[in-house]
Amino acid sequence: MSLVTENQPDGTPTWIDLGIPDLDRAMSFYGALFGWEFEVGPPEFDRYTTCLLRGEPVAALAQNPEPGADRFWWNVYFATADCDQTAERITAAGGTLVDEPADVMDQGRLAIARDPTGAQFGLWQGRKHIGARLVNEPGSLVRNDLVTPDPGPARAFYAEVFGFTLDGNPDMPEFDFTFLRRPDGHEIGGIMGLPPGSGTSWSTTFEVDNTDAALQRAVAAGGTAGEVQDMIYGRFAQITDPFGVEFSVIARP
Repeated sequence: MSLVTENQPDGTPTWIDLGIPDLDRAMSFYGALFGWEFEVGPPEFDRYTTCLLRGEPVAALAQNPEPGADRFWWNVYFATADCDQTAERITAAGGTLVDEPADVMDQGRLAIARDPTGAQFGLWQGRKHIGARLVNEPGSLVRNDLVTPDPGPARAFYAEVFGFTLDGNPDMPEFDFTFLRRPDGHEIGGIMGLPPGSGTSWSTTFEVDNTDAALQRAVAAGGTAGEVQDMIYGRFAQITDPFGVEFSVIARP
């Protein structure tokens, strides 16, 4: 278990949220899957709803602000001590800003960007809200990885923006996978190269205590379970929620 009590170092995945067309249906699904409870926000903020694990925020759900959208995904936000300066580095490194830095009341400062491969991500400069307060335990975020058919520009971009070091993965030589590490050596995720023609996005993986049991809960709640894989890092599987959102779960050794 990891309890987070202050803002994470720059470049650390610090928050995730999901916009979907039916908030009540989403709460039913993710509550059944992860045991989350929910604190529903006001209508003027798309009922932005905090997902709680043992009373601590771990993620958020919101009514999708763009009706008619045909693609939904978990959004990842990287911690930054200065949202504006990091946004400047993003554009200098070849990325684009979808939403310029702006204050979110007294909660923090936010920006939304796309990297040169088209993957969207956010920046979060925490103030009152520091991000997820529980990570790396069942029912919470354990990692994010960029999957893209163009890993070269992605590696250069994130190294320039966040100062990440890039390390290969000798444990899985059959994959084009690069670890991303903060300057202090802490691994924050990775970049997975895919075949040409594949999509590009940041993937989200949640920890569970039992992968097979989690898949059963997902299917019973209206989701779809992918094939289970036993990897060196644990028992892994992909789940698709009732809205077509794909994410992964893993039970680590």
